[in-house]
Amino acid sequence: MTLPGRDALSAALERVLERFGARLRFVASRYHLRGDDLDELLQQVRLRLWQAQQQPDAIEATPASYVYRTAVTAALDLIRRKQARHEVLAADHEDGDMPDVATGTPSDRALGETELARIVAAAIDTIVESRRPVVRMYLAGYKPDEIAGALGWTTMKVRNLLYRGLTDLREALAQRGITAAGDTWTN
Repeated sequence: MTLPGRDALSAALERVLERFGARLRFVASRYHLRGDDLDELLQQVRLRLWQAQQQPDAIEATPASYVYRTAVTAALDLIRRKQARHEVLAADHEDGDMPDVATGTPSDRALGETELARIVAAAIDTIVESRRPVVRMYLAGYKPDEIAGALGWTTMKVRNLLYRGLTDLREALAQRGITAAGDTWTN
């Protein structure tokens, strides 16, 4: 016997996943997740939305940026779990008889992106405290007007803090040897 509330909740989750399906597939392709990994990513997003919202109306009102950030963190968690499994396998097979697990490990690019994210997070911690939340929210995908609404500030104040914060962030990253080349960051 199923409960009516559960059916409404499941239906709301499925509608959100369908509505943002292209965005979720983009995240999966960005982190080279295919097949079972893609299915696991979708399941993790479904579960995290359900745990965070727990009401059909709240799930239906979930903004695209929240779904995107949820998918990115779920993808990174999936990659970390796979990396940990790979390291356990490597430790079990130190004699050089390593099984072929190439399809089960994250790509060098995805690991590089994860390492870059750690470096950026450390660099953000060095900028002026009042600018940190604005820069973090901007890098998480929020637009200046959304940040202003969330923090209760004017859009002009947010833009000013964002401009200065991003300048500070570029300088902090440059001190770590990371500079911008076009739209991509390089070492």
